[in-house]
Amino acid sequence: MKLKKSFLGALLLSSSVFLAACNGGEESSGDGEKVTLDFWLFGATNYEALAEEYEKENPDVNINIKTSELGDHHNSLFTAISSGTGAPDLAMIEVDQLDRYREAQDRFVNLYDLGAEDIKGEYLDWKWRGAENGEGDFLFGLPTDIGPKAMYYHTEVFEEAGLPTDPDEVNELISTPEAFKEAAKKVLDATDKPMVDSMEMAFRANMDALEVSYFNRDGELLIGQGDSGVKEAYDFAVELDQEGYVGNFEMWTPEWANALNQGGFAVEMAPAWLKGYMTENAPEGEGKWRVTTLPTQFAGNWGGSYVTIPAETKHSEEAYEFAEWLLSPENQLTSFVENGLFPSAPAVYEMDEFKNNTDDYFGGENTAKYFAEAAKEIPEVYKGPKYVSVNNEVLTALRNVQEGGDPEKEWDAAVKRIEDLMKR
Repeated sequence: MKLKKSFLGALLLSSSVFLAACNGGEESSGDGEKVTLDFWLFGATNYEALAEEYEKENPDVNINIKTSELGDHHNSLFTAISSGTGAPDLAMIEVDQLDRYREAQDRFVNLYDLGAEDIKGEYLDWKWRGAENGEGDFLFGLPTDIGPKAMYYHTEVFEEAGLPTDPDEVNELISTPEAFKEAAKKVLDATDKPMVDSMEMAFRANMDALEVSYFNRDGELLIGQGDSGVKEAYDFAVELDQEGYVGNFEMWTPEWANALNQGGFAVEMAPAWLKGYMTENAPEGEGKWRVTTLPTQFAGNWGGSYVTIPAETKHSEEAYEFAEWLLSPENQLTSFVENGLFPSAPAVYEMDEFKNNTDDYFGGENTAKYFAEAAKEIPEVYKGPKYVSVNNEVLTALRNVQEGGDPEKEWDAAVKRIEDLMKR
């Protein structure tokens, strides 16, 4: 559901007045009555199992979980908070979607009012700050997982190109964007295979590391009016493509999955959550892929979420207590081991089960340590309220370039579409 800002503000204001009148006070669970908390999720998590464990430890609390696809989930949540009715007690919000809700701050509970300041030190600073408002006095949600990016590389392709295959040696060799291009040339010359799978991944190499990209922190559009590094990221992807270093394997397609299986390209620059997909969907690649850190200039985050508490709840304290328990370092370790959700609590990185973790698919390598190193290098990133829509226009331009379009004309056309989009 898309609302113009003026209409949304009026709608939220009227909803606030209505709810203030209806919710004169929060119901308490202290009277022995069972509290039911509605919790909206998306994606594959282990939160259902953890919720059952919490219910056993807290028999007066029932967790009612609803899981939807990412797009449907966020659209339903936006509709509910905009109308002032139907919102759950807790809801996950994906990091790329969070800024969409910032102008509706009054439709969420400020977790600082519930004691979140006490656990701030348990999480990565950049992840925590990503859920604060501009003034730093309002916290939208508690951190769930993160998506630190690393370099997945195919050992057989690297061997054929005369490149090392030991993770630390690869990291030492490919430590800068220039070294990345030099390695790409060796791969292409020796194997006739591209270094990276797609234009999107080539673009994201730099894009995910930008602290400010399409919008400044006041929500003003930067692209085309004093660009913040997006054009350089675009130009880098175009350069790699023109040299023949970029494949045409779009993520999630059967062709892409087959290329992962067969080693159709050398490198995937992706987050920790990709491991689960590869294990399930590229079984022939088992033992042939390894992981190491990316060049520092490419260090970025892709994915992860927050657990928020919509203001409509009558059980904010109980909801917060559950969220704090669910996302504690100990339970983040459980989520990592059971579902591959990479922890946003750095204390987990020092736990024995994390440090001793091995991935059979990746030749018994402890890939977690490389993602943990990457997590500490990630800058705090501001996305902006229409990040997803704006980013899609740039990706369209890059695909057009790969099909033969003129890079500058495609860039200008994308900027025009984005500017038109912002006027709606």
